[in-house]
Amino acid sequence: MDALTLFGLFAVTAMLVCYALEARSRWFILAFAGACALGSIYGFLQGAWPFGLVEGVWSFVALARFMKANEGTA
Repeated sequence: MDALTLFGLFAVTAMLVCYALEARSRWFILAFAGACALGSIYGFLQGAWPFGLVEGVWSFVALARFMKANEGTA
């Protein structure tokens, strides 16, 4: 297994774990957004630009959800 494949495995595993734990803390939503960004980077590096593009969009959607979850908590 090469470094790029390991990076991709880490990214999608982090996405799965963070998504599963979102109900426990809003910080897992932010972590999910970061994991989606890593997944997007992996997609582009691997040459699967549609995957990279969709994961990038998911990253922004999750970031917006995190910001909405933080409204009124400051």
